[in-house]
Amino acid sequence: MNLLNLFTKTFENKKPEKAEASSHWVKCKSCHSLMYYKEVENQNYVCPKCGYHIRIGVKERIALLCDEGTFVEHDASLEPVDPLKFVDKKPYKKRIEEGEAKTGRKSSVVAGSCKMNDVPVQLVIFDFAFMGGSLGSVEGEKIVRAVNRAIENREGLIILSASGGARMQESTFSLLQMSKTSAALARLSNEKLPFISVLTDPTMGGVSASFANLGDIIIAEPGALIGFAGARVIEQTIGAELPEGFQRAEFLLEKGSIDMIVNRNELKKTLADMLALLTNNK
Repeated sequence: MNLLNLFTKTFENKKPEKAEASSHWVKCKSCHSLMYYKEVENQNYVCPKCGYHIRIGVKERIALLCDEGTFVEHDASLEPVDPLKFVDKKPYKKRIEEGEAKTGRKSSVVAGSCKMNDVPVQLVIFDFAFMGGSLGSVEGEKIVRAVNRAIENREGLIILSASGGARMQESTFSLLQMSKTSAALARLSNEKLPFISVLTDPTMGGVSASFANLGDIIIAEPGALIGFAGARVIEQTIGAELPEGFQRAEFLLEKGSIDMIVNRNELKKTLADMLALLTNNK
């Protein structure tokens, strides 16, 4: 045996240590406080210092609102096509593939049935992580099918919006979803069944210009950005400076555009109470 081997440490077979897990600390974008991640998570991602509502995904929304084990997803197999063969900086198909890889879903909408404090409801949730929660043909179809299930089961409908607006890659096909979903909600109204619209940060463009503002009750999360065009575009168009807080939930409540602002931690109880009241008096 080579004596050198007795005194030489070899590290060839030693596996490198795993990189440290993601930071256990979160910095609030509003008050800039540094907080322990678990503390924020236990508050449903609401800053315990200033009440700022951090954006959350579909999984967190379902856990927050639905009674445990009651959520059943519908129409998960629906996926968008590319009828226009649209290409901007990337082909539309590539963007869809990236969205699916990022979220594990085929569209920006998750629709399903669940119970909230034992009250049955049809629930639609937008996922901003999938192409900015944009409204396309599949998203519109999922909303219409959710309306149909609500009518069939005599249940209420809740839509949680988080979207940049209509999906430009589908052009007119996307814009048609605004009228399609609005017509479906008119049928729901004719059946005397409630539609509660929850506006989260952000709710913009064609989504805010259609079904998001057609709710029998319109609720917003604190500080949510809500509007059609961006503030800069509006200022350039009208040639005037916009008031402070323009397009934020608090400003819209003051002007009567929405009905109430509800803290995320109180949202489930508020929605369940409203559903129980409205469906019992249909």
